[in-house]
Amino acid sequence: MLRLKSIASSILLVTCLTTGSSGRSQDTAPQLADETATGLDQVIRRVVTREKSLVEGLRNYNPIIETYIQRQVPDEGSGGAVPREDEYLLGRLDWQKGVKTKPLLRDQWKAGAILGSMSQPFPFQADHLLDVFAGMTLVDKASFDEKRYAFRYVRREFLGEVRCLVFEVTPERKVRDGFSGRIWVEDKDYTIVRFNGVNASRQNLHFDSWRLNVRPGLWVPAYVYTEDSDQGYGFMKRKPSRAKAQTRLWGYSLTGAGRKEEFTAVLVDPAVRDRSDSDKQASPLRSQRAWERQAEDNVLERLEAAGLLAPEGEVDKVLKTVVTNLEITNNLDIDPEVRCRVLLTSPLEAFSVGHTIVLSRGLIDVLPDEASLAAMLAHELGHILLGHQPIDTKYAFSDRMLVPDSELLDGFRFRRKPGEESAADLKAMEILKPSPYKDKLGNAGLFLRAVAMRVKQLPNLIQAHMGDGIAREGGTLRMSDLMNSAPKLEVERIDQIAALPLGTRVDVDPWSGRLQLMKSGPLALISAREKMPLEVTPFMLYLTYSQAANDSPARSSLNPPPP
Repeated sequence: MLRLKSIASSILLVTCLTTGSSGRSQDTAPQLADETATGLDQVIRRVVTREKSLVEGLRNYNPIIETYIQRQVPDEGSGGAVPREDEYLLGRLDWQKGVKTKPLLRDQWKAGAILGSMSQPFPFQADHLLDVFAGMTLVDKASFDEKRYAFRYVRREFLGEVRCLVFEVTPERKVRDGFSGRIWVEDKDYTIVRFNGVNASRQNLHFDSWRLNVRPGLWVPAYVYTEDSDQGYGFMKRKPSRAKAQTRLWGYSLTGAGRKEEFTAVLVDPAVRDRSDSDKQASPLRSQRAWERQAEDNVLERLEAAGLLAPEGEVDKVLKTVVTNLEITNNLDIDPEVRCRVLLTSPLEAFSVGHTIVLSRGLIDVLPDEASLAAMLAHELGHILLGHQPIDTKYAFSDRMLVPDSELLDGFRFRRKPGEESAADLKAMEILKPSPYKDKLGNAGLFLRAVAMRVKQLPNLIQAHMGDGIAREGGTLRMSDLMNSAPKLEVERIDQIAALPLGTRVDVDPWSGRLQLMKSGPLALISAREKMPLEVTPFMLYLTYSQAANDSPARSSLNPPPP
């Protein structure tokens, strides 16, 4: 593909773009000069070539894909909408043969009713529902080119630090299942970084799809927001409703260079040394603890290898700081030390694997403050101190980890008996009383009230898959004493924040699955409608170019077109 050869031709191209002309010169009005139309056509050809190259390169990756769907109905009290029901889907994405997913949850085969009950019958079987949302990662999985589509330049626009060209894209008349909407094209390599619209082949669900630059030259699908409104719901479909969904993708490096780079770092790590001469023979008790720790480590490593557990990072350190505050104020000395990790999934759950406390990303997202986080951690710390169901040492044998990823969430269970839950609640209250969070526990109680109010409407968000959920069937909650002593939940009060929307606190790196805390500060609320507790909201990303030192080996298949 030829590049623009001079400053003069660049100026000519800008002049062409600002006219808002179509991607096809014969459709341009007013008629452009041949050289100007050729400049715009060059850009469009580069966009098409780049998209084909990106789609081909995605065949090398099998990331985790998660979709959480909420149906909302109008709320007369607030003038907004409230969740009525939900669905949760989790799988691994494969671009080798079209766009296919392999479910990681057994019970998601029943999903689909939330979309199937709309004004039009949903044409996909429940076990293929995740494929529909996976298809929204590509503009057109069949073919995206100048023959199939017409392009019209709209404007230049910045998405974060990335300057983009914006085009309206519409399929030709003979195309019945194509994409209609807008695409944002970064102006360095001409990669589509965002597309917003509808595709007739995906049940006319409107979606806003985003890609992130995870390595120099490598953009990958990362987030998709889906919304379908003005649909019927309920008996005779007389009640209006709106379906909203968030789709996240992560774990691209699981099949890339990440492990090789890690191995190289280990080889050159000067801290690695032989300790055979310095270690003393362990006592029986220490041997037992080490054996349990080995089982614990095996489980955590297997979950991380599958892309379900986030690598250790800054969010773990924040959780550990809160645990340390609880330990210090209670004069606790726990051996082995208590660690904290984060499950990358959205459903609200917390559990402990041996002496490691695990909280889900979704739970951390919606907790309103540090005191509420401390309450969740104190409950799991109570289980550890009471010695409830220590890690099953069968996991200390490595062959126990040789199971498919699809069996991990259903095979690894870390749930407690009701009596143990009650005992852990009492122990947690003892731990919290002398802690720095003792005067703010009312907020934790309000959070539990907000969860209790939504437990029937959002069972798939509040349901746990590996450990214990925040609420169970019948509305029974952990830490019920906190909820009972909390202030009254007043939905209409702007200054009372009981729970946050999903995605508020934690950002996931789609390449590695690493987590980092969101840096944006809170906004002043205008009305109670903007509180949106436990709700799905759109994605509006701040895009940047990657500054990673090491590129992915797959980058060659995603390089920009040669000059």
